Amino acid sequence: MNISIFFSAIIFAMFLILVLFKPLNIKQQDFGEIPIFELTNFKVMELDEKGLTTVMNGDKGIRYKDRYVVNNIDYTDNTKKYLANMKANKGIYKDDIIDLEGNLVYVREDGISFSTQKAIYNKETNIVVSSTNYIANIGQNEVTGSYIEYNNALETMKSQNVTVNYKLKER
Repeated sequence: MNISIFFSAIIFAMFLILVLFKPLNIKQQDFGEIPIFELTNFKVMELDEKGLTTVMNGDKGIRYKDRYVVNNIDYTDNTKKYLANMKANKGIYKDDIIDLEGNLVYVREDGISFSTQKAIYNKETNIVVSSTNYIANIGQNEVTGSYIEYNNALETMKSQNVTVNYKLKER
């Protein structure tokens, strides 16, 4: 066999491969945000030089680059004078702000509590804000309204469209 015929056959075969076979077209897919890790039935504790400052429990937690997304969140803040606890169906913890949603219950150890459907808690300022209807209990007294801003550090409460049931002490 002549060498020129051999190389001509190889070149012809390569040309056929180039023409007949199409390269595989792979589409790049965007999977959105991918979690760093997931936790189930977990407890996260935050400590500083003074001791235990916060505790966060949940049924399922997903850690993304910039936030935690927690189902059945149970968050306790021990950074101020009174211990404050918040429970909700869902919570997003990002940059010291916790966005709570679904059957939220806020309880402080001195007896102040309120329940609502959605609230935002700022850990640095210790302020809880809810723009949805709420029911608050302060001892035996009950307060309802459409907006609440509670400052745990200053122990002040701002509210709108308020109805108060105040029980007087008997003598």
